[in-house]
Amino acid sequence: MNDIDRENSPVPVSGNGLGPITSNERFISVDVLRGVAVLGILVMNIYAFAMPFVAYSNPLALGGTEPHNLGTWFFTHILFDQKFLSIFAMLFGAGLVVMSTRAESRGARFGRIYYRRQFWLLLIGAIHGYFIWVGDILFLYAAIGMLVYLFRNRRPRTLIIVAVLILPIALLLGYGNAKMVDAMIVEVAGIEELQASGTELDDEQKKKLEDWEESRPFMAPTDADMQADLDVYRGSYMEIVEHRAPIVLMMQVFVTLFFGIWRVGALMMIGMAMMKLGVFSGERSVSFYRRMMLAGYLIGLPLMAFSASDLYAHQFDPLYVMRVGGLANYWGSVIVAFGHIGLVMLIVKTGSLQKLMARFAAVGRMALTNYLMHSVILTTVFYGYGFGLYGSIPRFWQMGFVIAVISLQLTLSPWWLSRYRFGPVEWLWRSLTYWKRQPFRQQESVATR
Repeated sequence: MNDIDRENSPVPVSGNGLGPITSNERFISVDVLRGVAVLGILVMNIYAFAMPFVAYSNPLALGGTEPHNLGTWFFTHILFDQKFLSIFAMLFGAGLVVMSTRAESRGARFGRIYYRRQFWLLLIGAIHGYFIWVGDILFLYAAIGMLVYLFRNRRPRTLIIVAVLILPIALLLGYGNAKMVDAMIVEVAGIEELQASGTELDDEQKKKLEDWEESRPFMAPTDADMQADLDVYRGSYMEIVEHRAPIVLMMQVFVTLFFGIWRVGALMMIGMAMMKLGVFSGERSVSFYRRMMLAGYLIGLPLMAFSASDLYAHQFDPLYVMRVGGLANYWGSVIVAFGHIGLVMLIVKTGSLQKLMARFAAVGRMALTNYLMHSVILTTVFYGYGFGLYGSIPRFWQMGFVIAVISLQLTLSPWWLSRYRFGPVEWLWRSLTYWKRQPFRQQESVATR
């Protein structure tokens, strides 16, 4: 039987019944990867914390066009954009395999617990999105996780085939959306000409103008749209919440249907396969991880360099991105993500940088708390109800905030876990999932064994 047909790799277990994974049941390699992923995500998210979202993918819109600012965008686009989100999605699928295999080995019924777990994550994500930061991914991951659960017992070969088949669907939907927007722009231009000539518009034409005004900031934002965004996020907390609510709702519905199911779902299934094949658990050889790293970088990085130069050549036109401009990053980000995984696993497998890897592992064990901490800290720094720096910090200097937060979490996470079993949000999540207060302090854990 070849590698791709292997059964689930064994998952260490202890005790009886179903409960939160304990320290002696964890794969350190998965914790390290999750820590690297959650901190890598911040490198891109800083753009959405500090500036209007249009500047996330268009460095010409805001953030400075000097060489060091544009260079920062090129660097982050090539090495970070969608790469660590891809790893995070894969690890989500890997975690599902670990929990499912562990539950089955104990004869426990996992489905009810898992869906309760996903429900609470869905709720945490909704609270995060509506009340803290618009760029929440937890809601999406929770919703898609409920779907991929149905594939948990599939063989690695099946998971990979399904993932490869559904990955392109998001691209096709994006292309169709771009064609629809093109037609809408032409139609709206004609209606506006009629309106300018003094012609009385009928109800249908008025409705189309209203619909376009609502969708334009996402499809074809203008300078006025960006200024409106700046004004809102430099305002009060309640102004921001009111402005953010319809955007979050739109993302929860349309991003899930047109992107999440196909892209995130596929990556979760790839992660499930990689866990079953022993890739994430560190069971493969050093040469395997070295080849994985080299293949990911030698194929993916040139593709990403092309992506960056191509987008720059087309002045980051959002409709061009939806048509064909996003193709290189869509595929290249997955390939480079494999390179990143190979590099991290190679470091873990060879025992290099042990102290640093232990810090990343601690960050990974508190990934949910650390992810939410990014939002709390950086919205306070940039939004009007905090220090009000929104839209005023150039892209290069935003990286200073990234380094500061990463340094804080690499220091704080090991300190916290030396005293407590879980991060605070992880503890709450587990207590709600099992509908029972979990031991929190380390001495509580010892006392209950």
